[in-house]
This record gives sequence, C-alpha cells and structure tokens, in this order.
Amino acid sequence: MNEKITTFLNSGLLDKYLLGETTTAEAEMVESYITRYPEIENTYNTMQYNLEVVAKANAVEAPKNILNTILDELDDTPVVKLKTSYTYKKWYKFSIAASIAALIFAGTSYLFYNHNQKLSNENQVVVEELFDLRSDIEQNNKMLDKVMRQLLKLNNPETEKYIIKGNERAKDLKTVAYINPKEKTSMIDVVSLPELPEEQCYQIWAELQGKMVNLGILDKADRKLRNIPYMEDALALSITIEPKGGNSIASTRNSVAQINLQ
Repeated sequence: MNEKITTFLNSGLLDKYLLGETTTAEAEMVESYITRYPEIENTYNTMQYNLEVVAKANAVEAPKNILNTILDELDDTPVVKLKTSYTYKKWYKFSIAASIAALIFAGTSYLFYNHNQKLSNENQVVVEELFDLRSDIEQNNKMLDKVMRQLLKLNNPETEKYIIKGNERAKDLKTVAYINPKEKTSMIDVVSLPELPEEQCYQIWAELQGKMVNLGILDKADRKLRNIPYMEDALALSITIEPKGGNSIASTRNSVAQINLQ
C-alpha cells in the first residue's frame, strides 16, 4: 500500500463520508479515491458492511402490536407522530455514530499499536547499530593511534633504516629494519618471504658479543610494522631457515640474509 493511500485512510474522510458529514468538495474527493484505488474501494465496502452488521446487531425488534398503536396515534395525535419519528431517527443516528466511533477507535488503536511496535523495533536496531559503530570507532582510533606512533618513530631523525635482502637461497626475501639507538626501539617490516616447506620457518637473529640472540620468527602474515627486541651494541642482523616453531640456536649454515649494523 502506497503512502498516498495510507494517508487518505488515516485522514478519517472515509468515515465522515459514510456518515454523510463531508462537504461537497470532500465528498467528491472521497468518491474520486474510491474510483481510482481498489484498496480504498475495498475498505469502503468493508466499512459499509460492518456498519450494517453493527446496526442490525443493535436494532430492537418492535412489539407485534406496535403497528396498530402507531396508526391510532397517527389518527388521534399527529404531534406525537412527529416526536416519535424524530426520537427514533435520532436514536438510530446515534447508534450508527456510536458503532462507527467504536470501529474507528478499534482500528486507530490497532494502527497506533503497530506503529509503536515498529518504532520500538527500529529504535532497538538504531541503538545496536550505534553501539557497533562506537565500538568500531574506538577500535579504529586505537589502530590509528598505533599507526601514528609507528610513523613518528619512522620519521624520527634518530631512526636508522636497514634493508635486508636474501642471498642465493632466498632471492625474493626482503625485509626492512628500523632501529633507533637513542629511544632503544627496533621494528621490522617483512616485505616479501619466499615459500618454505611446511616443516620450516624463517627466524631473525641479532649478533651480539659473538652470540646469536633470537629476535623472533618471521611470517608472511607480518606484512606490517612489527616491534622486535632492541639489542644494544648488536653487530649484525641475520635471517636463517629453522625447523617449524623456531630454534634456540641459530643454524648459521642455513643463513639466507645478513646485514651489518656497525
């Protein structure tokens, strides 16, 4: 049902038309809508039928001798005839009006109930969406704050950049290390890692005082800036191929990349 039809049905003009209380212009408009829109015609027919049913249900059966009494009254007291006829017509009109008012009240109450239920459901959806949106904004703000901190570190004049490229065993390997000796921070960006068998992994080390210190396992999923332990006075960074899960001792014979820091 389109909005125009809904607005018309909610205007109450159809009810006024049934009671004969519309102006000439309103009556013409109602008749035009009934002719143009089957939904309104069906509603009008239904209201007419319901009106008849209610009127019949409220009707009182006249006593059997009422006709003779009325005829006698007509002959003897014409004034009473007018009074009785007027009273009956007035009662009948009030009865119809009351019935229509009851139908309108019931229909309006139902419409308001449905409307309120719809608004309640829509409000709940809006609340949930706002809650999700707020959570997303908070998460994005945290990520943005983290990225900004990383950018500040990268743009720091004290930060030194080291590009680590693979040797013949891993030609496509490329990582970038960012080390700031003043703030004592280290980060690494894994640009590309050649494929390895499932049972192997890449591991990065720092050469310090003749020892190889484990700085962690490298993975393709690390294609973003990642913090690694800062090793003061480290001489070099090396990447080796180790068994899956990493190793406690560097397999120097499996070294695939190395860069001097001093």
